[in-house]
Amino acid sequence: MFDVLIIGGGAAGMSCALVLGSAQHKAFAKNKRIGIVIHQKTSHLQTALFNNVLGLKPGTTGASVLNDGITQLSELYPHVEQIDKEKVLEISKTASGDFTVATNKNTYQSKTVVVAVGYTNLMNITGLEEFVAPHPRAAIEKDRIWLKNTDHLIEENLYVAGSLAGWRSQFAICSGSGSHVATDILTLWNNGKHTKVHDKIEV
Repeated sequence: MFDVLIIGGGAAGMSCALVLGSAQHKAFAKNKRIGIVIHQKTSHLQTALFNNVLGLKPGTTGASVLNDGITQLSELYPHVEQIDKEKVLEISKTASGDFTVATNKNTYQSKTVVVAVGYTNLMNITGLEEFVAPHPRAAIEKDRIWLKNTDHLIEENLYVAGSLAGWRSQFAICSGSGSHVATDILTLWNNGKHTKVHDKIEV
């Protein structure tokens, strides 16, 4: 049983995993099991080029960010389980209120799920159909979708992050959305006390 399972290895999903992973030494997060289904093949980052992102050297490619993100997560927070080469096909709720996540290879159980895949109409995870609607911040002719939510929350313990949450497809926005969801989950784990995780230079 995962405490949280993130679906999607793009900007939103990876940012969410990094922030959750960074809370490992907090008492409320110490024994939490965190996983990410790190499917990246359909991420828009595969063809992205960054010249206008704070902190990234101009000319940085999205593909390199994806690769570096996996390494960063593995090296800094190896307790975050990376599930590679699997695609999520279905999400369903159990009688106890937890979630069953079925991929093309395995089935997982999780108390909380974060959906952070792309916002194209090719998103076809069974169990999410009732939440799908035309994207509110994309050109109609692009036929983009979002999962209806309130402040990233679709329903209890089911979150959406990134462009699929209704945000514009901008790297910094999607990364921030994933981080936002992570801090909301940390806040829940911390009994509702507003929580964020910062590293600081010791002086």
